[in-house]
Amino acid sequence: MKYYLIAGEASGDLHASNLMRALKNEDPEAEFRFFGGDLMLAVGGTLVKHYREMAFMGFIPVLLNLRTIFKNMDICKEDIRKYQPDVVILIDYPGFNLKIAKFVQTALHIPVHYYISPKIWAWKQYRIKAFRKYVDRMFCIFPFEPDFFSKLNYKVDYVGNPSVDSVEEFRKGYTETFNEFTTKHGLEGKPILALLSGSRRQEIKDNLPTMLEVAELYPEFQPVIAGAPGIEPDYYNQFIDQSTAQVIFGETYPLLQQSSLALVTSGTATLETALFRVPQVVCYYTPIGKIVSFVFRHFFHTKYISLVNLIADEEIVQELFGARFSKDAIASELDQLANNAEYRTQMLNGYDEIIHQLGDPGASSRTAHLIYKDLQS
Repeated sequence: MKYYLIAGEASGDLHASNLMRALKNEDPEAEFRFFGGDLMLAVGGTLVKHYREMAFMGFIPVLLNLRTIFKNMDICKEDIRKYQPDVVILIDYPGFNLKIAKFVQTALHIPVHYYISPKIWAWKQYRIKAFRKYVDRMFCIFPFEPDFFSKLNYKVDYVGNPSVDSVEEFRKGYTETFNEFTTKHGLEGKPILALLSGSRRQEIKDNLPTMLEVAELYPEFQPVIAGAPGIEPDYYNQFIDQSTAQVIFGETYPLLQQSSLALVTSGTATLETALFRVPQVVCYYTPIGKIVSFVFRHFFHTKYISLVNLIADEEIVQELFGARFSKDAIASELDQLANNAEYRTQMLNGYDEIIHQLGDPGASSRTAHLIYKDLQS
C-alpha cells in the first residue's frame, strides 16, 4: 500500500521513522512519500519537504513566514492529490496537519489517521470538532488521553509511548562506558550536566544562555549541550565562547545515558530524560513571564507543562517557566538535585511510577498493526 506521512519537527521525524519501519513489517510492499526529515528518509521513500523548512514557532515567526507556510500547504495538498495514497498519516504538528486533514477528507476522500495527538488537553479544545470531522482514527501516546477524549465523545486508541520504544531500542545495543564516551568526545572525567535547550533556534536562544550561566556555578560538573538536529554548529558557537561547555550532535541518548543531572526545556526531552532516570530541572524562558504565568493559570486546561508531571498528575520535576524562570531559581533547584540525596531519590521514584504507567515498548508496532488492519478492512 501507499502511505503519505507528515511530520513537521525533529521529534515527529523520529517517531514517524519508527512507525514506517513497523509498517514495513506489517506490509512488505509499503511505499512511502512524506514531509519529514533525515530519519524518515533513512527508512526509505520520497522526501518531499524537510521539516527544517516548516518549523516556525511563536506568533511573530509564524506571521513573518505566512507566505512560506501557505506555499508548503499548497505543495503538500497537490502532492497528495497526485500520489493518491491509501492513507494519510499525520504526526502531531496540528496547525499544519489539521488543515491537510480537512483537504484530504473533503476533496480527496482518502482515510486520515493521526499518530500522536495534538495536546488539546492543554489548550485549544475546540480542535476536537476538526478531529471528529476529518480524522478517521487517532492513536494516542499518553495514558491519560483516552479518558480525556472519551469525555469529549471521541474514541481514540492508546498505543503506548514511542519514546519508551526509542529508549528501549537504544539500550539494547549500547555498551559504551562513561570513560569511552568522554574520551571519544574529548571530555573530562567529571560528572556530566546535560543541557537540552530545545530543538528550534528561538528556544535555544532563549534558554541556553541562562543554562550556561547556571552551569558555570557548578564546576564539579562538566556541561555538555545536546545539539539539536537541523541546527548548525555555528549557531551554538555564539553562546559558548565564554563557556566550558561542549556541544555534541547526534548523540542525545548516549549523552543522557552518561549524565548525572540535566537542565531541560519542556517537550519530549523531559520525558526522555526521565526514561533515562536523570534528575532534571525543567526551565523554559518566555517573554513577559508574569503575563505568561497568569495566562497559563487561568486559560490552560492543565496544571503542568512537562510531560513528566502531566503523566504523573503531580509535580515530580520543578517547572521553572514564565515568572518562575530565573538563573537563581534554576541554580537553587540544581543544588537540591546535586546535594540532597533524599530529594533526588524522590524524583527518581516519581520517574519509576510514570515509567510503569506508560507500559511496555511497542507503540510503533501496535500503531502499524492497527493502521494496516484498518486499511485491509
